[in-house]
Amino acid sequence: MRLFTVGPVEMFERTLEVRNKQIPYFRCQEFSDVMLEIEERLKILLKTDIDSKCAIITGSGSAAMEAVVSNSLDESDHVLVIDGGSFGARFVQLCEIYKIPHDVVKLKYGEILSEEHLKAYEANEYTAMLVNVHETSTGQLYDLKMLSEFCEKKKMKLIVDAISSFLSDEYKMDEMKIDCTIISSHKALALAPGLSMVMMNASFYEEKVKNKPVKNLYLNLNEHVKNMERGQTPNTPAVGICYEMLDMLRHIQEKGIQNIIRETSARATKFRSKIKEIGLEIPNYPLSNTLTPVYFKDGNAFEIYEYLKNNYDIYVTPSGGALKDKLLRVGHIGHMKDEYYDDLIMKMREVL
Repeated sequence: MRLFTVGPVEMFERTLEVRNKQIPYFRCQEFSDVMLEIEERLKILLKTDIDSKCAIITGSGSAAMEAVVSNSLDESDHVLVIDGGSFGARFVQLCEIYKIPHDVVKLKYGEILSEEHLKAYEANEYTAMLVNVHETSTGQLYDLKMLSEFCEKKKMKLIVDAISSFLSDEYKMDEMKIDCTIISSHKALALAPGLSMVMMNASFYEEKVKNKPVKNLYLNLNEHVKNMERGQTPNTPAVGICYEMLDMLRHIQEKGIQNIIRETSARATKFRSKIKEIGLEIPNYPLSNTLTPVYFKDGNAFEIYEYLKNNYDIYVTPSGGALKDKLLRVGHIGHMKDEYYDDLIMKMREVL
């Protein structure tokens, strides 16, 4: 099996070795030390202050999205949501469920988020923005600098789902004035699915989370932050994935995050060049290094996904809804090698 998907991704041998070990007991100092080291290393990689607050949630990225929305926002807020695909729509849905007043910047497929979109909302008062910086369902990477400047000018909190962009693209939480970041385990960290992380700067936590009435039990960020002070979680965590994460974070810092981003970018650039050589199209909106969306004008995208899966045990990421037959997404994160992409191109050329 070969995974060109965007999560789960091809895992590294070192991670598989960690997974093969017995899961230890966790209500002890040894595990607390693991969690505290994870928190420290995440802050370094996200480039945020030591005083930022971290919550490690056993749940997918959507659990972290819901935790942030339900714990930091309420009926007194007015939120601007960027909706350019299925994950932006998830933020909209969460606002609707929790009855949070909101406006939506709705992008059609292929439409590039620009300052003109934001200008339409300049006269309105907002308390926060919700955005998936890399809309994974289409592959568009939004301009964080533009969004950050808009939020700073409007005195809005900037809440960013960086789940599929973290470790692939430049991300400097404090420098970019990002108040809250959401990431998860099974994207560029290349771990098993099951953990998501919320990083909040100190002012965001104090102003938007700390004194809010409790709305939920399992996703209560205050309880996660309090427990994290001693290196623990309020409920049983995915202990095995925590050990995977500690090992991977150590590896990333040894190798250097800039080197990892550079390698991912090189893989993406090479693949995009070759995909055009075989007559396929790539959308002209800004792209993350994480994945390449490949457009099939003949409407046979899902057919090709099925062919690769059934004949070669190769998995690319299919699309849903209106894009099912038009778009496949090929990932560049995880334990990937150039020869894997050469083989994929050869197989795609064959089926075409």
